[in-house]
Amino acid sequence: MSNRHSKLLLIIITIFCVFFMAITYIDSTVLEPVRIYTNYILVPIQKGINSLGTSIAAGISENLHLHEVYDENERLRLRIDELTAENSRLRSETLELERLRELYELDQTYGEYPAVAARVISRDSQKYFNVFRVDKGLADGITKDMNVIGGGGLIGIVVEAGANYATVRTIIDDESNVYAMSQYSSDTCLVKGSIESYDTGKIIISNIDKNAVFNDGDAVITSNLSTKYLPGILIGYASDISINSQHLTKSGLLIPAADFSDIQEVLIITKLKTETGIIDAQDAAG
Repeated sequence: MSNRHSKLLLIIITIFCVFFMAITYIDSTVLEPVRIYTNYILVPIQKGINSLGTSIAAGISENLHLHEVYDENERLRLRIDELTAENSRLRSETLELERLRELYELDQTYGEYPAVAARVISRDSQKYFNVFRVDKGLADGITKDMNVIGGGGLIGIVVEAGANYATVRTIIDDESNVYAMSQYSSDTCLVKGSIESYDTGKIIISNIDKNAVFNDGDAVITSNLSTKYLPGILIGYASDISINSQHLTKSGLLIPAADFSDIQEVLIITKLKTETGIIDAQDAAG
């Protein structure tokens, strides 16, 4: 468009605006129809724009809120993970403290026997601790035939010692035999290991004299008859004692004082039975 045409259009628009301003000044009712028709057209458009703006604003606000909620949830999840880990650590430390307290009490009970604490590092069976290894060995003064206690009573005996480890066979193992006696009457018996029997939480007691005073619930301890086990160590408690069919001896079951499904720390008594001078040559089982 040429400059001349542009100037002409500008003059026309200016005259038009001045004209309407003059009319309005004279009488504002003159433009009432124009205002009415203008509102008729513009109001719906304005409403639509307002509605669109409100929807967009709401969408933006909701999106920001969702991001805030997501961030907050992520922070809470991380915090929950932290608290869960902390709770697990505290529970582990509490359980370890309880086990160490039990070992301490056991050490006090058998204070006449020097002992070294050891931690279990492996075991031969996934079901029970019938044979396992600990983190103490020859370098710590541990040798074969040393007694092992824990969990309230007798665990077993060291059957092998390396430089920095020792292997322990427990009283529930099929190859284990322990000469024992009733703490109440001193009548003797043989505690025989049995993995199959321990499925019921008990092992076997046999070789009880038919006239012996041996009752259910009696505490059973190691006896002086053993060449390997020190005397007076709690093994467990008698159960289901009865006379055998031949009526020559009694037998039954024993509930071990220790839990052989979960052993983590033990005490190894560093004094051998041979060092006590209390040995019965008739003992062949240990």
